[in-house]
Amino acid sequence: MTRHIPNIFTLINLFLGCIAIVFALQTETISIYVGEDLSSHYNIPEKLGLLLFIMAAAIVDCLDGFVARLLKASSDMGKQLDSLSDVVSFGVAPSVILYQLLRTSFIKEENGLETSIAWLLPAFIVACAAAYRLARFNLDSSQSYGFKGVPVPAAGLFIASFPLILHYGNNVINVNEWLTNKWVLYAVIVMVSWLMVSTLPLMALKFRDFSIKNNIPKIMLLVVAVIAAFIFNWLAVPIIFIAYIILSLIFKKTFS
Repeated sequence: MTRHIPNIFTLINLFLGCIAIVFALQTETISIYVGEDLSSHYNIPEKLGLLLFIMAAAIVDCLDGFVARLLKASSDMGKQLDSLSDVVSFGVAPSVILYQLLRTSFIKEENGLETSIAWLLPAFIVACAAAYRLARFNLDSSQSYGFKGVPVPAAGLFIASFPLILHYGNNVINVNEWLTNKWVLYAVIVMVSWLMVSTLPLMALKFRDFSIKNNIPKIMLLVVAVIAAFIFNWLAVPIIFIAYIILSLIFKKTFS
């Protein structure tokens, strides 16, 4: 029975990812004024703030590995199940978010309601890249203290922060126009997908020991995270994501 406990955590990760997709697909009708006298009705994602379920999935994703090591219950099945769950929670769910944000970006334009679905489908490139990244990870046993390419949960959390930024905002900078700009969103899709399938050396947030010298980049990332969260609210998530990549490249010799 003990050997199944980590798998239960993994399935909770999957369950939370499914809920996140449901909330991303829930809609409410609003009126958008195209001209002085003309208005259009359009559905936008409802309660996107509840995509915190993706955040919860990330926490559970960390716990399943910890529990497996604690109970000495690691298994090949658990490894495969973990990847399958991550594809949904951090690949498909973020792709649905991008799909909805692209819909919002096009509806702001003249004749936006007539936009072909073909312009929205690139959002799912992220899910495909996530699946490829996870399959490659499962076949590579060298990624313990360093990763090749951005981890799928990190990419998923980065994208999941977008609706949270839009809904809760911050007092420092207004990024709403950027996050509902189709070209910015397309750039994000290309960038995040490439980062996942690339072989860039990036640090894993695991501690080999508790010495400061061997954990300088992780400590620096923690400092950036605390300061950014205090100043920028949810905008801190993209800042942390970028800092993670920069610090990884600067200190790549310490874990590669």
